[in-house]
Amino acid sequence: MAYNPNRKDALALLHQYTKSDSLRRHGLGVEQAMRKMAEKYNGNVEEWGITGLLHDFDYEMYPTIEEHPCKGNKILKEQGYPESICRAIMGHATYSGVPRDTDMAKALFSVDELTGFIFAVTYVRPSRSIKDVTPRSVKKKLKQKSFAASVNRDDIFQSIEELDTDLTEHIQFVIDALIEKADELGLAG
Repeated sequence: MAYNPNRKDALALLHQYTKSDSLRRHGLGVEQAMRKMAEKYNGNVEEWGITGLLHDFDYEMYPTIEEHPCKGNKILKEQGYPESICRAIMGHATYSGVPRDTDMAKALFSVDELTGFIFAVTYVRPSRSIKDVTPRSVKKKLKQKSFAASVNRDDIFQSIEELDTDLTEHIQFVIDALIEKADELGLAG
């Protein structure tokens, strides 16, 4: 009988491996964006949400290219997580060589870096509220290479291409998703 993952177990796993509040919030933010993407692409909301929640759960302990997300993927497989989740998580790292050949994998790739970037844009707003973030302000900051320099802009643009969507619309979509959980994510100002 296959293991059917649930959010409670996934959250416990995130907390077991990730102690940093900012990385936990990132996981929660990507989870929220993935839940909304599942609705948009007729995916399984729970499965997509868990994928977003756990995509970086191993990063704090295993931050190198050689280890992340491979170590986490091994842990997920040992715990019986389905191949669809494991494969999407592997695919979010372009260097893994695992193709993003499902809507869920493409969605995860499209929201991961962008979610982190939108968090950074929110933090520099005078209000510190995501409600004051617009696609225009995000795109303006994307052009500033020194702003949130660790965010891989190439991944953001490549993901838009792979998802075959419009950048402005996608940014707005992710902002709207995050607004729904602004208090929980620390983005309410």
